Amino acid sequence: MKQAEAVRRIAVYAVLPPRTLLLDAAGPLEVLRRANMVQDAVRFDVRYIGPARSASTSIGLTVTGIAPFPPTLPDGAMVVVAGDVDAVMSPDVKRTAADDHDDAINQARIIDWLRAAIRPGHRLVTICSGALLAARAGLLDGYKCTTHYLSSNELAEIAPRANVLDNRLYVDDGERCSSAGVTAGIDLMLYLVSQMVDHVCALAVARYLVVYLRRSGADPQLSPWLEGRNHLHPAVHRVQDAMTASPAKPWTLAALAKIAGASPRHLSRLFNEHVGMNMADYRNRLRVALAHELIGHTRLDMERVAERAGFASTRQFRRVWHRLYAGSPRQVRSAAR
Repeated sequence: MKQAEAVRRIAVYAVLPPRTLLLDAAGPLEVLRRANMVQDAVRFDVRYIGPARSASTSIGLTVTGIAPFPPTLPDGAMVVVAGDVDAVMSPDVKRTAADDHDDAINQARIIDWLRAAIRPGHRLVTICSGALLAARAGLLDGYKCTTHYLSSNELAEIAPRANVLDNRLYVDDGERCSSAGVTAGIDLMLYLVSQMVDHVCALAVARYLVVYLRRSGADPQLSPWLEGRNHLHPAVHRVQDAMTASPAKPWTLAALAKIAGASPRHLSRLFNEHVGMNMADYRNRLRVALAHELIGHTRLDMERVAERAGFASTRQFRRVWHRLYAGSPRQVRSAAR
C-alpha cells in the first residue's frame, strides 16, 4: 500500500495592530484559507496575534480573540504584519487622547516583539503600512522593500539603510516580502502561494477570488505557468488548464475546441483576445517552462529534455528557447548546480 506523503505545515502569524486596515489582513489571509482548500500538500496554519485581545479596524468592526505574542517562533514560520489607518469609520465613537496613548503603547509592543522574535529562517511579510512597524524594528535594513505610496517617504526616513522601491505592487527579497498595500497584499500572497505550493494552486485561488494575477513592469516576473491568466473567460481557462496539465501532449485545435465547447475558429479568436497570444505561442511557452524545470532538476541530456517537453527535436527546442531566454539551456543547468 502506497504511503501517503507528509503534509508540509507552515505556521503563519498574522499581526493585527491597533486600527487595522481590515483588507490588509482579510485579503492575504483569504488567499491562504482558499489555498488550504484546493490542495493537500501544504497546510497554512494561521494564528492571529497582537498586543491586545481585541483590535479596532478601519471600517468600525472590532476583531476579538487575538492571541498574545508567542515568545518564540518555529523554524520556517511566516509573520504577516497588516497596516493600519489614522481614522476609523465609526461616527458614533470619538477618539480621545487616552486612546491615542494606548495605541502608541501597543504599536511599541509590536515593534519590540518583532525585533525579538524574527530570526533567520523566518519570512516577514508586510502589507501596506505594516512595513513601517518592521522598519522601526530594524528588520528592513539592507533589504529591498515597498509600502503604500503615501507612506514611502516615511519608510525611507525610518529605515535609511533599506532600499525603498516605489511603483511596485510587491517586493520579494528573500526573507523579507512587502506589498504596496490594500489589494496589493492579495497580489503578494498569490505570488507567495505560487512559490510555496505551486502555480496551479495560485491560479485556482485567484480564479475563486475573481482577481487578476497583476504585476508592474518592475515586479518579480510571473512564472510562465501563470502568464495569460488575467481574464475571466471560463472556456479559455479550461483550455489553458488542459494545456498546463499536459504541455507535452500533441494538442490539436480540434481537441482543444472540444474542451472549450466552441468551434476551432471561435476558440482561436477567443484565445487571442483574452490571453494576448495564439495557442501555439502559449503551448511553446509552457513547453519551455517544463524544459527549464527538467534542466534545473534532472540530469537528462538535452535530447531527452526536448522529448519530455514535447518538442519534435532538440533543434526546435533550442529555437523556441532562444525566443524566450537570453542564456542557453546549458547555462541554466550550470547555474542550478
